[in-house]
Amino acid sequence: MSLPTILVADDDRSIRTVLSQALGRGGYQVRTTGQASTLWQWVEEGEGDLVITDVVMPDENGLDLIPRIRRIRPDLRVVVMSAQSTLMTAVKATQRGAFEYLPKPFDLKEVLAVVARALATPATPVQPLTPPQPDEQMSLIGRSVVMQDIYRIIARLTTSDLTVMINGESGTGKELVARALHEYGRRRTGPFVAINMAAIPRNLIESELFGHERGAFTGATSRVAGRFEQAAGGTLFLDEIGDMPPEAQTRLLRVLQDGEFTTVGGTVPIRANVRIIAATHRDLRQAIRAGTFREDLYYRLNVVPMRLPPLRERVEDIPLLARHFLNENAEGAGSVRVLDDEAMAQLQAYRWPGNVRELENLMRRITALHPQESIGADIIAAELAEASSVAAQGEGGGGAAETLAEAVERHLRRFLSSGQDGMPLSDIYDKVIAEVERPLITMTLAATRGNQIRAAAMLGLNRNTLRKKIRDLDIPVVRGGT
Repeated sequence: MSLPTILVADDDRSIRTVLSQALGRGGYQVRTTGQASTLWQWVEEGEGDLVITDVVMPDENGLDLIPRIRRIRPDLRVVVMSAQSTLMTAVKATQRGAFEYLPKPFDLKEVLAVVARALATPATPVQPLTPPQPDEQMSLIGRSVVMQDIYRIIARLTTSDLTVMINGESGTGKELVARALHEYGRRRTGPFVAINMAAIPRNLIESELFGHERGAFTGATSRVAGRFEQAAGGTLFLDEIGDMPPEAQTRLLRVLQDGEFTTVGGTVPIRANVRIIAATHRDLRQAIRAGTFREDLYYRLNVVPMRLPPLRERVEDIPLLARHFLNENAEGAGSVRVLDDEAMAQLQAYRWPGNVRELENLMRRITALHPQESIGADIIAAELAEASSVAAQGEGGGGAAETLAEAVERHLRRFLSSGQDGMPLSDIYDKVIAEVERPLITMTLAATRGNQIRAAAMLGLNRNTLRKKIRDLDIPVVRGGT
């Protein structure tokens, strides 16, 4: 039985040598060339059991070869390697029919694993897709190993409608990934509709998602299409899915199971023709244990999990990102700002609690406030110190948005520390609960324009309980509500 033959095409002699030696030791026969035309000649003659090709070669782009190879030899698998290491390269390789995409520099063990998997995988008909041609790569920037993994996952998912769950800290680019999955996918001609669960009042989420009929509730003067209808034929992005209230979770689960829904107040089923992409910064497994998120809904949404790494796990991408954001803001500033080596080193040493969004805001601020073209470490140090100070005071700034739990913890720590200076502390529980209840009820009444029935429903309280709390906490009552 003859050994499998691997055809390697790369204009870099050292790459050809390294791959030839590694594959030879792995038990394969290897033929190498620096020309796409030679590779094509071998393929036409029926040579080889697998192709490994570079993208950029002197006579032809390796990506353009893939559809031609697939047409005359559909069983011949093609592995693409590239030093460009961009999302667009991964997408083009996958959608033109490549078996796998390997960014350079690659690990030889990974190459051998990919080759073994490609040769062992039964051949299946693949219809190459024409990849989209956007101007940019959806602002997903980075050549780190973790980002290359993200690119490959996105590329693979563009050929299916599988439901995706994106998990990552605030500012890591979850919506950018969702948009990339849509823009490079089969539904790219349809709409991309996003809804942030954390930004919608709990009692309005079902209406926002599924729409409502005229007269479904007070104020519903006409029929309104929900996000599922608006996204028909396209993608529905459910951001901060961990903040979805239980009753809406139940209804969403039913839609995912049955493939159809009804509007609030409606009776006619409507087909849910959307691809679902969900995202959260929360640990949903912990939420399941706490009883705030349905386990069955989690598994319906978590078909393909994706974890976006925080910026501190991809510090090698910071120079690329910083230069990109500085270039983006150069037009209004008159010239491009340049970071010196010490300034860049400071950026890479910082922890970035706000991730890529915080870095972007910092580069905007530097471009606007500092006229000199060369930005030194002193400017970076001062800006980062200011950002850290603002974040510590709970005022936002360029950092990550502070959660309610973090804000409460920060205030409680300050409150409890006062007892260490000889100040008496007593009835802490009642005092803290009153501090939280008063603004919560006041703001809920403001949101409902004084309507105590709606406010009680939003808060999950009995109306008489709400009235007692209003009285006990001395909350001003807005007249005219019902």
